[in-house]
Amino acid sequence: MKILITGGAGFIGSNYAHYRFENHPQDEIYVLDKLTYAGNLDNISELLKEGRFHFVQGDIADKAFVEDLFAKEKFDTVVNFAAETHVDRSITGPSIFVQTNIVGTHNLLEAARLNGVKRYHQVSTDEVYGDLGTDTTDLFTEHTPIAPNCPYAASKASADLLVRSYFETYEMPVTISRCSNNYGPYQFPEKLVPYFFRLISENKPVPVYGDGKNVRDWLYVIDHCRAIDMILEKGKIGDAYNIGGNNERTNLQITKFLLEFLGKDESLITYVDDRRAHDRRYAIDSTKIQNELGWKPSVNFTEGIQKTFDWYQAHKEWAEKLMSKIEERKHKVVSKTPLTTSR
Repeated sequence: MKILITGGAGFIGSNYAHYRFENHPQDEIYVLDKLTYAGNLDNISELLKEGRFHFVQGDIADKAFVEDLFAKEKFDTVVNFAAETHVDRSITGPSIFVQTNIVGTHNLLEAARLNGVKRYHQVSTDEVYGDLGTDTTDLFTEHTPIAPNCPYAASKASADLLVRSYFETYEMPVTISRCSNNYGPYQFPEKLVPYFFRLISENKPVPVYGDGKNVRDWLYVIDHCRAIDMILEKGKIGDAYNIGGNNERTNLQITKFLLEFLGKDESLITYVDDRRAHDRRYAIDSTKIQNELGWKPSVNFTEGIQKTFDWYQAHKEWAEKLMSKIEERKHKVVSKTPLTTSR
């Protein structure tokens, strides 16, 4: 098939591009990416050498561009990873999240509908469900009401509702997946795991928001890619699927785990002011995808952290190049907001 992976030069999208290329040798794969701060051609540099792999630079929020691309290429399948995802950035500048995550998704849906795309998959997040709180053992199911608490989550929830409406109104062949926190190769260095790897390795203070008791479920990125592949192959049209790692940990537990993993003591921990709308707990119930499609996480957290650390150790030039870009951006934008996030 001819498949379009939007946001395919970002963290999860590039991992899926590699996974798709390796596991579907008959596919012709197109990656569309705007190449913002989080998009990085180095993530897919090896794939660019292959004849059945193509890269297109562009913005899904540009309606005319999207229309022209779909009319020209006639894709069979679209997997939409393209999104603004950094929660802190959505609080200080929500407009771009509306443009990319809502308007961009609408442009893709319209282009897919008008050009006969056979399958459209929307990659979403557990954050659309809001906050479970820490006084319950409940989990997010696919029937949990959507109740986002920050602009990022609200924009992703809005996109999910648009996707659902295109199924109900136009009978478009769509599916949605909502995942927990991902970690693994190619993750942007300001995200929690790679950011803490760097700080701890350099014996620098590790910032923890508030009391550090915010809980997240952690999923190794390749398990996420496997799940998306199964949904595309066997998922029920019109349905949403939760994808979780069955690995709930507080931010403080994650921090202490990484300190121990790297042989450092807890004196590096420093507590910083909590951010606005910081949900206390996300936790995914992935029973549906396990029972219906036979998926389950294959990499536990200890193994996944080792794989991730080994990858970063083997790709220091990749990380250093991105870090230099981050430093350049810091000089242009003065901000007192800590970089680390729960996602």
